[in-house]
Amino acid sequence: MANKIEEVRTSIETSLKDESKPWTKVFNLAEEKTGLPRLYIFLGGVAIVVLYLAFGYAAQILCNAIGVAYPAYISMKAIETRTKEDDTRWLTYWVIYGVLSVIEHFSFFLVQIIPFYWLLKCVFFIWCMIPIENNGSTIMYHKVILPYFKKYEKSADNLIGQATDKIKQVAGDVISKKLS
Repeated sequence: MANKIEEVRTSIETSLKDESKPWTKVFNLAEEKTGLPRLYIFLGGVAIVVLYLAFGYAAQILCNAIGVAYPAYISMKAIETRTKEDDTRWLTYWVIYGVLSVIEHFSFFLVQIIPFYWLLKCVFFIWCMIPIENNGSTIMYHKVILPYFKKYEKSADNLIGQATDKIKQVAGDVISKKLS
């Protein structure tokens, strides 16, 4: 266990010092101004965010910002690369994010009955975006979303096809009346 903790600490420190990351300049400045090691600054920031998500006003905004800001940034970088793997990783994340958003919208009462909901949701998002091969979004997609998708794919395709045909028909009727 101690080895795993040391491995995580080393990985975090390496990432915090990686000059290619956008946050490195911020940590350089914070370390210079405070005299504290950047790992302590990072852990202090994490502690503040955790406490705010657990007890703060408008924790929903912070949770959703965490769930969108970094993934959107990395998704844009992935679009600009020539490899397919990073595109697939982030498309999978956005599928999970979208499904959770729809479920949350229709079961808003969960927010009131689950203690520390926004903290738990934020931890879930972070698990889904961790840069490892089998992160949360990969596991959730293959174990939960994909089986339902395969089960209902034909029905959904038929429904979408019918809706598309109806929209084309209505649009054609509107255009015909405008031209007459």
